[in-house]
Amino acid sequence: MEFRALKYFLAVARTENISHAAAELNISQPALSRQLMDLEEELGVKLLSRSKRRTTLTEAGYLLKKRAEELSELMEKTTDELSHAREGISGNIHIGCGETAGMRSLAQAIPEIRQQYPNVHCHLYSMDGSGVKERLEKGTLDFGVLIQPQPPQNYGYIELPHRDVWGIYMKKDSPLSVKDAICAADLDGLPLIVSQQAFANQELQHYFGKEEKDLNIVATYNLIYNASLLVEAGIGYLVCLDELLTLDKNSQLVFRPLKPQVTCRNFFVWKRNQVFSGAAMLLKERMGGEN
Repeated sequence: MEFRALKYFLAVARTENISHAAAELNISQPALSRQLMDLEEELGVKLLSRSKRRTTLTEAGYLLKKRAEELSELMEKTTDELSHAREGISGNIHIGCGETAGMRSLAQAIPEIRQQYPNVHCHLYSMDGSGVKERLEKGTLDFGVLIQPQPPQNYGYIELPHRDVWGIYMKKDSPLSVKDAICAADLDGLPLIVSQQAFANQELQHYFGKEEKDLNIVATYNLIYNASLLVEAGIGYLVCLDELLTLDKNSQLVFRPLKPQVTCRNFFVWKRNQVFSGAAMLLKERMGGEN
């Protein structure tokens, strides 16, 4: 299977129109149609459903689209690394991370590197731990930041100095806002807003003493700002890590830690035996990663 054929297929998948894709690729429509039919014949499956108005993906087509996008991303990353290899320390560093104040350590290291090597650029991708691990394995990320109770298995890592504290963001006029800390019993039956990865944290499960299905979870989120708007609207109580929202005297929300305290550790991680670009290796060394 040629990478060019995958590029053509992705163009059709994106535009849902062979004529538009052909114009975008600067080839004739018959030539593009022939390439797509050859690809289907090579794979032995039907990838596209064609009509006069649209060209849509079959189930096999959706699977190939996902894999082709991953290959395309990896190809672009590899091309970028090779093109910068002769320029000394330069190029792009790709980092996947969840929302945590532990990112401050990484944020402090990056400007130190750029001051000395201004052609180094960092790209941050917000995602949960499973997304970080998946993309590390596929090679589309150089590093990740994982938020979890124990050190990660099968990855090189350095533990960051920050520890996150779990708690509840709520409206200032909430009945629970008068408390200094929140017990599990205080939240019994109340509407909760939780992150999509929250119950992968075993310590949090232990705190509630219940399975996720037994809690009154009214909404989930993967970006804290959007979740905070739900709290302001009175939808429920936000189960979250501290220091992710800026609260001042004008804020409608307050934060109260869980009692007993529930914390999480932060790990700067990379795939073992990974071959790093000069820029990525420099960041790894600045973070102190030797594991």
